[in-house]
Amino acid sequence: MPGPTSTVTAGPQEALALAERYRAAGGDPDVYGIQVEDGPEGIPRVVIRTRNADQADAIFRRQNASVTTHLTSKEGASFKKGYLIDVFGPDGRLIHRMDARP
Repeated sequence: MPGPTSTVTAGPQEALALAERYRAAGGDPDVYGIQVEDGPEGIPRVVIRTRNADQADAIFRRQNASVTTHLTSKEGASFKKGYLIDVFGPDGRLIHRMDARP
């Protein structure tokens, strides 16, 4: 799935609303879109759109933990089988991809 083409490109309305709830709960203010979709073999795929172009691993790990904690504790998501995660930066390019299956 391609990412947005710029920071003004809107994601699906549900992704924008989910990111708004995440930010309101104290989440990363740079995150402007979060989607959880069906991935391969029933593994959820989390797509994050961020305004932060920094690709530092520490930022990704912190953002990953923050978003997935919010999704499980506040949104009812289940990652019992693990999850896949893609993070797209402000220019729409993929800046992180991780397979978090056990």
